[in-house]
Amino acid sequence: MTNNNSKSLESWIWDAACAIRGAQDAPKYKDFILPLIFVKRLCDVFDDEVSRVVENVGSKEKALKLIAKDRKLTRFYIPLRPENLDESTWSVIRKLSSKIGEQLTDFMRSIARENSRLQGIIDRIDFNATTHGQRDIEDDRLSNLIEEISKKRLGLNDVEPDIIGRSYEYLIRKFAEGGGQSAGEFYTPMEVGLIMARILDPEPGMEMYDPCTGSAGLLIKLQIALQEKMNLRAKTKYAPLKLYGQEYLANTWAMANMNMVIHDMEGIIEIGDTMNNPKFREGNKLKKFDRVAANPMWNQSLFNQKTYENDELERFPAGYPPNGTADWGWVQHILASLNDSARGGGRAAIVLDTGAVSRGSGNQSTNKEKEIRKWFVENDFIEGVLYLPENLFYNTSAPGIVLFLNRNKPSGKKDKILLINASKDFIKGQPKNYIQEENQKKIVDTFLNWQEIEKFSKIIAKDEVVKNDYNLSPTRYIHTADEEVYRPIGEILEELKELEQESKDIDGELKIIFQKLGY
Repeated sequence: MTNNNSKSLESWIWDAACAIRGAQDAPKYKDFILPLIFVKRLCDVFDDEVSRVVENVGSKEKALKLIAKDRKLTRFYIPLRPENLDESTWSVIRKLSSKIGEQLTDFMRSIARENSRLQGIIDRIDFNATTHGQRDIEDDRLSNLIEEISKKRLGLNDVEPDIIGRSYEYLIRKFAEGGGQSAGEFYTPMEVGLIMARILDPEPGMEMYDPCTGSAGLLIKLQIALQEKMNLRAKTKYAPLKLYGQEYLANTWAMANMNMVIHDMEGIIEIGDTMNNPKFREGNKLKKFDRVAANPMWNQSLFNQKTYENDELERFPAGYPPNGTADWGWVQHILASLNDSARGGGRAAIVLDTGAVSRGSGNQSTNKEKEIRKWFVENDFIEGVLYLPENLFYNTSAPGIVLFLNRNKPSGKKDKILLINASKDFIKGQPKNYIQEENQKKIVDTFLNWQEIEKFSKIIAKDEVVKNDYNLSPTRYIHTADEEVYRPIGEILEELKELEQESKDIDGELKIIFQKLGY
């Protein structure tokens, strides 16, 4: 995993990020750093592909002329040319000494003009941008970054797509560690994504979808899960997955596209608000997919009742979620996006706040989320719920759950739900905890084999869910030794939040009553 010097690719890539202003400020500059590393990969791969053509035509000058006429000879066409053709394409960028930000921006835009797939992705960043008259990234810092990136070659013979891809995701994760909530919104911990992908168990040629794509990590994990399965079957030729995603934030959409390319994967990533304007349609209906993996922002309050009432795609048959959280709005959109094929029905894995599967249960008052859960249970669309360890995610220390849906459960799973309590299956880390490989395998094997393991997993029948007022939290049914004495902090906080909301609702109702009485 090394070349040109002894450092690992991860260490090098993080040093490059820190070359601007140090580790603490590096996340602020991700929109400059990620495109540069991406273009370094494009330049080095382009040089490798030019060398391949040179072997057939005899000279680099002839090869470049031939490639200029037939752009299909290379993955991407890079129009940068060093004065000395024996030098690398990247050297054009490395040798910049004046007006670096301005010239670098021009180079990025020229590359995008030559490659439609890169338009809006690498040409959206202005390396010469200013805020209140001050450069966002000065030329001397930019020069340091370029020099650090220049220390490793990222060509076809230097590093495999999965290695550069993992390193790229490593950098995204490092940004999430230091970038707070905004960074955490687009990054799902690697091990959580792999668990979801392996449980969804994709087959060649299937269509995958993520309605809130972020950096495309979950789509990439699905393709990785397929590759793992094909390796076990000793299959070298098989149809890749068809990957589809939609992302609301423009910079994150660009990052998703870069991440897909750097993993040597292809997909269609649309930009826009999925809840109000889902882009993947067939006629006047939603497009259906074989698998969906998603991590929507938890307890999102951006969508109000009008979003659901004005929907023309029949996405919300279970009812409208409350204004304070769109969790079950996302779940219903995802269910509506699943097919009902003969291959076992469409399946989904959705990361949610723990409260999404328990809020409202046990209370006498009507609760919208509980009523939606009831609809899902009665229609037998919930296949399982995985309760995760705490402090895995970068924007919260709360544990989170993964909700698994199945449009057409096999007969042995009808009116049953598999619950897994993995709250103890982690390694404590800094700044975040981690689920090690053996525990990842334990979770996946338990789910795929539909197993019951004492203090870890349990299969519950619909009657038991009804008896517990549609509470689907694994901690309700599976108790570890510690949990018999101590309840999870996240669960207690959720109950306090729920009680606070109920108090506000009652105060509002009383206020209306007093106003009617003339007080």
